[in-house]
Amino acid sequence: MKVFTNAENLRQALMAQKDKKTIGFVPTMGALHKGHLSLVSQALSENDCAVVSIFVNPTQFDNAGDLKKYPRTLDKDVALLKTLQGTVYVFAPTANELYNNAIVSRHFNYGPIAKEMEGKHRDGHFDGVGTVVSLLLKAVNPNKAYFGQKDFQQLQIVKKLVELEKLSVKIIGCPIVREENGVAMSSRNKRLTKSQFEAATVISKTLKEVKDNFEKMSIPQLNALAKQRFKDNKHIELEYFEIANEATLKTVQRKRKGNKYRGFVAAFAGEVRLIDNMHL
Repeated sequence: MKVFTNAENLRQALMAQKDKKTIGFVPTMGALHKGHLSLVSQALSENDCAVVSIFVNPTQFDNAGDLKKYPRTLDKDVALLKTLQGTVYVFAPTANELYNNAIVSRHFNYGPIAKEMEGKHRDGHFDGVGTVVSLLLKAVNPNKAYFGQKDFQQLQIVKKLVELEKLSVKIIGCPIVREENGVAMSSRNKRLTKSQFEAATVISKTLKEVKDNFEKMSIPQLNALAKQRFKDNKHIELEYFEIANEATLKTVQRKRKGNKYRGFVAAFAGEVRLIDNMHL
């Protein structure tokens, strides 16, 4: 396995075999877990090699404390990737290297999808996401790039980014991988106490309950049910629960035939912010 910290060296290594091999790309912020490995495994199954970026992107954090506390475990991440079968390249640049000493976000006009949910609660977040994903895609120039559906809104943003930037890469959304207790796998889970981790099951359980009752109850009733479940949990503080149209991400108050819907949650366990979603 090769680890690159320099974008030009990575490009040269990939160009040397580009004509013969397809490249699958998995962007991560490190602290890898089984969810990440599932993305890399899919990339390896559909391509001749995979590039995994490990980079904690400063421009997508609206909370400086969250950025500082985000887990950084490069050596463990590399060791974990070595357990996979296939050719994997690791790209772990510094912020100055990737941003060419200008660590600022570009502004993107994603349209209405960026103004819902995370867009309402994390100012500038999607500009930071778009900036780093654009830089990474141009450095790697992959055939396909793989993103988990846990960040479903981000997945749609990335698809829009590729359209805006006219990049020749196919974006693949991959299923959420969950812990045995149902909590969506996340690098942030490592910051949870044991009691917080168990309490966080309220997120997936609530989404599942909403899904099970989706045909029987109105959306206002489902919203009330979800909010009550979080009121009953003393360890997890709800930031938002919303039911949205999957195509537009617009929050809805009424179901209409022919549309697909998804439930979205953002909540806090102490200082740790967790997100999850489920198709309804």
